Amino acid sequence: MQKETIKVAVVSDVACPWCYVGKRRLEAALKEWKGAPVEVTWHPFQLDPNIPASGLDRDTYLLNKFGNLEGPNAMVARLTEVGAEEGITFNFGNNWLAVNTLPLHQLLHVAGEEGFKDRLKERFLKAYFDENLHLNKPEVLIKVMEEYDWTAEKTKQVLADDNIAYAVKQEIAHYQQRGVTGVPFFIINDKFGISGAQPVSAFLEAFAQVSPVEVIGGEAGEHCDPVTGKC
Repeated sequence: MQKETIKVAVVSDVACPWCYVGKRRLEAALKEWKGAPVEVTWHPFQLDPNIPASGLDRDTYLLNKFGNLEGPNAMVARLTEVGAEEGITFNFGNNWLAVNTLPLHQLLHVAGEEGFKDRLKERFLKAYFDENLHLNKPEVLIKVMEEYDWTAEKTKQVLADDNIAYAVKQEIAHYQQRGVTGVPFFIINDKFGISGAQPVSAFLEAFAQVSPVEVIGGEAGEHCDPVTGKC
């Protein structure tokens, strides 16, 4: 029995709370899915590449983005409720800091080459939205990367590598050119897109639509060719 792999490319940003929710829902769908194997890859996006290296405190960030705090407060309440349903703790306390995520994507880029991008993505999301770690500080990133047996020197080198930063920016531009304007965005088999943190059922339906027909046995038996008409 042969099953072709379903490929899911996830375009997301660490600074996107709905990307956290979308990750959880995708994971839940993968647990329920009984069809062809699914391969998930993670790809970068920056919601706000203009955030200064020093970061922005919660209220300054929200005022700059929305012009007031009433709308964002309602959004935070909604996220907190939805997050709890997905096992996520959203903590937008006074210590929360909005950061420029390019350095995080640089670390994720190399983590992808080393095979632990998914785990590091999860770690950054938790650090950003739950633990309120200030991920713009090298010493904080060094400590996080030590959890994956990286030395301080290696983390510093990756953060300072302009070639890695360029590669990340090129990948972001690639998905922007393909029409991705908001995240999370899920591209299935390089054909079909799911925009936003859709419910589990949406992923399962998409998998079913693109799931290849199972072929039982090895070599194909005698058959008629629809192109040549030969039988």
